[in-house]
Amino acid sequence: MSNSYSETTQLTDALIRRASVTPDDCGCQDLLTERLGAIGFSSERMNFEDVTNLWARRGSEPPLLAFAGHTDVVPTGPIDQWNTPPFEPTIIDGVMYGRGTADMKGSIAAFVTACERFIARHPNHKGSIAYLITSDEEGPSINGTVKVIEVLEARQEKMDWCLVGEPSSTVRVGDIIKNGRRGSLNAKLTIKGKQGHVAYPHLAENPIHLANLALSELSNIEWDKGNEHFPATTFQITNYHSGTGATNVIPGHVDVLFNFRYSTEVTHDELKAIVIALLEKHHLTYEITWTLSGQPFLTAEGELVEAAKNAILGITGEATTLSTSGGTSDGRFIAPTGAQVLELGPLNASIHQINENVNVADLDTLSSIYQRMLEELLAV
Repeated sequence: MSNSYSETTQLTDALIRRASVTPDDCGCQDLLTERLGAIGFSSERMNFEDVTNLWARRGSEPPLLAFAGHTDVVPTGPIDQWNTPPFEPTIIDGVMYGRGTADMKGSIAAFVTACERFIARHPNHKGSIAYLITSDEEGPSINGTVKVIEVLEARQEKMDWCLVGEPSSTVRVGDIIKNGRRGSLNAKLTIKGKQGHVAYPHLAENPIHLANLALSELSNIEWDKGNEHFPATTFQITNYHSGTGATNVIPGHVDVLFNFRYSTEVTHDELKAIVIALLEKHHLTYEITWTLSGQPFLTAEGELVEAAKNAILGITGEATTLSTSGGTSDGRFIAPTGAQVLELGPLNASIHQINENVNVADLDTLSSIYQRMLEELLAV
């Protein structure tokens, strides 16, 4: 890439060229380790099974500001549908195309260049700066950030503030910052019937008919109304499967997957209890397995939120809006430690899509916002 582009754009380009589809880091963290080492960071690898994790820190005293992110990306999808090769970043009319440009290698590059400029100006800054980078955010998320947090907690290494670089913006950089996320509760439900011939339904028990009544009722429950920080809890069926493939056979069971995205107005245990009570009410024979992906968290107004608001206003001239909408992020593993957690990154319009992209000017704006936050929180 030409040196005429900014340091942030050049580093994003270098990261995109590493085809780090989950859980393969593909050397991204080696590049970050080298870059951070040049400005005084000590790096530690915390790898678990096939997942690569990096914990890099500069300084040993509190307060600790950590930048959190992931080097893994989702699969490209059909490559022939991309206008340009997904792992050969291409800039057209000021827009960089490539897998991971927005989610979230651009943010990671902006983290690094912001720190480089900040440390050049404040080599003896107060407190500490750290990076928590994983290659397991887009995958199962069981050997990444959650495992690193377990290690840090065991040795009493606490973050005061954590800035997650997830793409939070919608129309312009910094218009939305996530100061919390809804909880996510998943279930795998099997409703059992009795297989038989369609001509003799009285000798069988159709689990689809049985399931539909209960699922229809679940789909129409108003779980809560949300609150000033969170939208209302939602219930969504994500998979429904039954049958032998034959038109003349009543199936013996139906498998259903569903998800709750829930507010702080209800707990995951309360949601489970309501579902179980409804299944029992319909006299169903069933098996159900629950998986809690993350509990809801909220970072109230405080130093990190104020620093972000001030930085965005100072760099863009525009105010920002706090939001808890959207999916889950690794912030759900960090918030329970007591850290203030905030998500701030580029536009999310193209994430996970064919021709994912980011405006290169936005990367520089984002890097400037991160630097301004460092100035407010850690400058002497």
